[in-house]
Formats: sequence, C-alpha cells, structure tokens
Amino acid sequence: MCSHELFAVAVQNRWTQFLREDGNREVMAAVSLGSLSLPPLKYQKVAVCCSYVNGSVRPITVSGNPPTFVSASGRRIVAVGDLHGDLSKTRRALEMAGVLSSDGQDLWIGGETVLVQLGDILDRGEDEIAILSLLRSLDIQAKSTGGAVFQVNGNHETMNVEGDFRYVDPGAFDECIDFLDYLDEYKGHWDDAFIGWIRATKWWKKKRTSESYWTRWNFLKRQQAVIARSSLLRPGGPLACELGRHSVVLKVDDWIFCHGGLLPHHVAYGLERMNKEVSFWMRDFSESSDSPAVPFIATRGYDSIVWNRLYSRDSADAKYQILQISSILEETLQAVGAKGMVVGHTPQFNGVNSKYNERIWCIDVGMSSGVLNSRPEVLEIVDDKARVISNQNDLFEVMNYL
Repeated sequence: MCSHELFAVAVQNRWTQFLREDGNREVMAAVSLGSLSLPPLKYQKVAVCCSYVNGSVRPITVSGNPPTFVSASGRRIVAVGDLHGDLSKTRRALEMAGVLSSDGQDLWIGGETVLVQLGDILDRGEDEIAILSLLRSLDIQAKSTGGAVFQVNGNHETMNVEGDFRYVDPGAFDECIDFLDYLDEYKGHWDDAFIGWIRATKWWKKKRTSESYWTRWNFLKRQQAVIARSSLLRPGGPLACELGRHSVVLKVDDWIFCHGGLLPHHVAYGLERMNKEVSFWMRDFSESSDSPAVPFIATRGYDSIVWNRLYSRDSADAKYQILQISSILEETLQAVGAKGMVVGHTPQFNGVNSKYNERIWCIDVGMSSGVLNSRPEVLEIVDDKARVISNQNDLFEVMNYL
C-alpha cells in the first residue's frame, strides 16, 4: 500500500477500536425499528432532560429520537444562527445571549435557559469541531441547572456527510488531522475526548508546524487531510454519528426551529420521521448491508428543510408572491400547531429580522469571518415574545456566501 492508503486504514482501525472499547457508545447497541435499526439516543420517546427544577418551573421534556418536540414551559429561549467555524464569534454570540461566561472558562451561566443553534457550524471557518465540542459541553452543564442546548443540522452539515468538501477552510482540514491524533490519548472514550476538545484545541493549534498543508509541494499532506475529514464525517464516522444526535427540525413549545424552512409537505411527511431518517443516514445504521438512502425530502432540493429559502430571501417581490408565501407559512404553522418559525441559512444584511407579521424570524446574520464577518446577533423568546439582542459596536463587512 502507498502511504495515504495506510493512513486511511489506520484511521478506520482507530475508529473501530473506539466503538469496540467504549461500551457506552450509542451506535453499538441497536434497537430494531421496521427495516432499519435505531441506536438508542440520550433522548427517549418522552424524557426529562434536566436534573434540576427550580421552584414551579416544570422539567424540560423531550419527545422524539433524535429530539423533535420539546416542552420547556416558562423558560427563556435563545436562538443562534449560522456559525461557520468561527469560534471567536460563537463565543461572543453566546456571551451576548447571557449563556456563556466571559472569563474564557466556557462555563454555562444561562440557568434554565434553552439554547437552540440552527446549524451550519461546518465550512468556511477553521474551528468546526471546537464549536461542536463547546455546544456539547454547554448542554451537559445546562442540564445541571435546569436548562438545555439543542442543535439542528443545516445544509453544510449534510453536504459534508455526503463528502462535499467544496467550502471547507484549510484550517478545518488541519483541525481534522489534529483531532484524530488527539483521539489517541483517550483510548476509545469518545464522549470524554469530544467534550474535552474545546479545552485542547488551542494547544493543538500551537503544536502545528509552520509548514502549510496547502502548498503544491506538500501534496501528501493534502491527501491525508481529505482522508482524515472523510473518515470523521462519512456516514457512520464519529463526527457524522455526533451530528446524527441532532434534528433537522425542532419544535420548542409553540416555536419551530429549522435551518432553511418547514413547508406543508414536510409536515405531512412527518417531522419525527424526517429526523429519524437523517439520523439513520448519518450513522449509516441499517439492518441490511446497504447504506441508508440519503433522505431527499430533508436534505436535498431547493424545497428541502435545510436548503429552502422561501421565508428568508428578500421579500421585496410582487405583492401576490408575498401573499402566496404568507399563505404557505400559515398553512404550515397551523398544521404543526406553532405560533412562529425561526430560520437561518440566508444571511440577513440588516441583521436579525421578522417577516410575515412576525411569524418568521430570520437569524442568520453571517457573523462568521468566512461569510459576512458581521456583528453577532441572537434572538430571545420570553413568554412567546421575541426580541433581538445585538451589539452595535461590532464591524460589518460584506462578502459572498452560499
């Protein structure tokens, strides 16, 4: 074998060893469900996902596997849009939202707050795994105080699981190589390793040599970087399985959260059904020898949940088109029993805003330095009333986006 083939075999053997040694890894135990097999997740059909209840506030309950319906009565909800590998902007947004400490210790200070992140953590920035690690760490901390952190997958998550690396930042390829080396230290304990990456990432960055992986004289390193990312994010890979813990659509109380936008035919198909199918595909989990099919209705096509821009694009169209969109939105919200929908996906040049009588909130502000490099903004929902939290002192710069 040539050197990069040996590297690929080593990566595969390493991940296989993780699964064998870690008895708590969800993908090791399967529960049959029809023609597919479902690895048991942290969230069961109805589960209490917090261990602390303050006074009269009821426990958070979660239905669906992965989470689809969440009851978080009486709690403050904070939604954060696309992050695209920018750890610095992520921290600033979370600090602004009042859920992350500002002392650099990455501590949850949100109490019983429910945080929802709307996907597109991957691509265009170099700290993707670090952000995923931070959010998982915050979720664990939040549960101890009666709060919770939820994520929904976006189109860039599904693109990477499909092997589409067109928008990967060179630094993110570096992070994949570093992360695989770092995993060796944990001897198969995936959860400990994954949660700990946010603390270790700075040291690993410093450890990198000054030589760039991305020169034409270092083609082997480039191959190894692509192989490393493929091994982590292919269906059934460790990061793909991590993403498979999350939904593509989430209903928290009376609000729908998704990356692109929910449409009537999605509701008719079934929210929980779509979430399961995407999860199965990402985990490459099937009773047959064939891999699960790519869930088209959720992940492909202009009208899929992760790609749909119907609600988030510029609404300065003809009046009849606006009325048509409003009608589709009302049909969707009535079908799912929601008061409003929060979406990301399309950068909003004027910041977080609402449309269609405040039934839609568009919260992707392109904050990542790889997109618009805009000031972070987040959406807060309290007692079904939404407001924007922003810092007007940050810079705003316009760049191209997907």
